[in-house]
Amino acid sequence: MSGPILIFDSGVGGLSVVKALREQMPGAPLAYVCDNAALPYGTKADAWLVRRIVQVCRAAVAASGARVLVVACNTASTLALDALRDALAIPVVGTVPAIKPAAALSRSGVIGLLATSATVTRPYTDKLIHDFAGHCTVVRVAADGLVEQAERLLAGEPVDDAVIDAGLAPLWCAPTLDTVVLGCTHFPLLRDRLDARAPRPLQWVDSGSAIARRVAQVAGAPLESQPEHLAPAWATDPRPEGLTYGFRAFGFAPPVALSVPLPQPV
Repeated sequence: MSGPILIFDSGVGGLSVVKALREQMPGAPLAYVCDNAALPYGTKADAWLVRRIVQVCRAAVAASGARVLVVACNTASTLALDALRDALAIPVVGTVPAIKPAAALSRSGVIGLLATSATVTRPYTDKLIHDFAGHCTVVRVAADGLVEQAERLLAGEPVDDAVIDAGLAPLWCAPTLDTVVLGCTHFPLLRDRLDARAPRPLQWVDSGSAIARRVAQVAGAPLESQPEHLAPAWATDPRPEGLTYGFRAFGFAPPVALSVPLPQPV
């Protein structure tokens, strides 16, 4: 089956995974879709989100002719992977917080999980910690405000360092913490700023490389090289000028409108 690798996220966070995909599979054809009309996902009911995610991904797979779907969103992955795999005839690769590699890297045995409220509190996250970091102390921090700051950064707008400081502050209550899981795909986009605001050197761990390796496994036959022109992109609300700015910085064309009606509230 030909066609691009389609990266899906609620916003621009999946662009951090795009970087890892290009490093793992140089020249592989990519496409991107964001459901920014429904942002933020973290405030929506689970059943509503599952219906919405399936609707958007179905429409985007049809529009792009994708051969693999990458769900570059922790919230969407923990909720809707099974529903997406039932609904689509192509492989679906999800995203999970990098708890396992962080636990292996930490020398102190104290690691942080920096994520959105939805990811921090999910039973799926509980299981990851139980299975792979049972010997560690895991400091869970819900830093929803960092999502907007990553969106602002990619749009070429000023980032509020006070919001970043507030999001990171709970981590510093653990003086021996040495490793932090970036449990939202938006957060690696802020990595330089997070590092600069930290009071001591830390290891920041995300899922991008692991996702890229898995995509390379399931993509099958060698992928044709992407043409020199910008890769295609879709958005459920393509109007914000900053979206075009951010996409172009990662090699994507201005997003085309993907019309998907919002489901009724549950």
